[in-house]
Amino acid sequence: MRGTGLAGPGHRRGATSPRRTISVLALVGVCIFSLTATQTASADPAAADTGFAIPFAGAPGYESLAPTQVTNPGQLNQPLGQQAADEIAGQVGLTRADALSEQQYRDLLSGGGVGGSREAAEVIDACAQILTNTNGRPVYSNVDGHPTPSVLASYGLYVNTSGLLESPANADAPTRQVNSLIAPGGFVGTWLRNNDATGTLIALYRSAYTVQAVYGFAAQQISGAAQLVTNTKGGVSSEVGMSMAPPLWIVNFALLYILNPSLAAAMPAHWTPIPSPVADAIHSSPTGQVPFSDYASYFQ
Repeated sequence: MRGTGLAGPGHRRGATSPRRTISVLALVGVCIFSLTATQTASADPAAADTGFAIPFAGAPGYESLAPTQVTNPGQLNQPLGQQAADEIAGQVGLTRADALSEQQYRDLLSGGGVGGSREAAEVIDACAQILTNTNGRPVYSNVDGHPTPSVLASYGLYVNTSGLLESPANADAPTRQVNSLIAPGGFVGTWLRNNDATGTLIALYRSAYTVQAVYGFAAQQISGAAQLVTNTKGGVSSEVGMSMAPPLWIVNFALLYILNPSLAAAMPAHWTPIPSPVADAIHSSPTGQVPFSDYASYFQ
């Protein structure tokens, strides 16, 4: 998953068979549940009152590293940028030296290297597109028979290949299909070990990724098909997609950073509330999906 190499013409993966609502944003933590929280990064950023409640707030001390709420229109779907990404990486316990080399990254995303898989690469690629759907990186979907671009990362939403609006944690999303690839004994860990990237895997497990993944996993288990998160601050409640909750955002940031720092730099820097009619419709849908064509006007 890389910054400039992944914003392709759209997602390559379709729907998957129904499973419990666990997306890559959190299930990735399963592979490290046996590790202890003492393995987290030594950095201890000050706690922040972001309006998210436990478990959606994540581990105390890291909440302040996650995106803050948009305060002006210019911040909507704005990417982090490389400087901010490098600073956050340092605070969660990662450095550029921990990331894959350019060749390793290209091998992984092309299905190459020892034990490479083109199918797995396509899933990883699609995940990166969804998680970095910021300004300049639109996702293209088939909406009413027409290729349609959308940029919705700050909302914690995306439009799938069939034109349905959903959370990246939805059972349909490639960001959920990747679960089997990142599970213990799965493709990603095996590929890293077989391609001289064991150090990258160790660095990931020693970072804040470990403890944040536990919170993320718990958050998704209680969020139903919609996979939305409630934020309450200053007496005002709003909702945002699961991918923008602090522990889930940090888990994904760590994953993208170790694949390629420039990809993490394309993640959203701020979150914004989902318009109420849209959030209500997603909650009312038994699949957590609604036709984007019916709600696109709310995002213009």
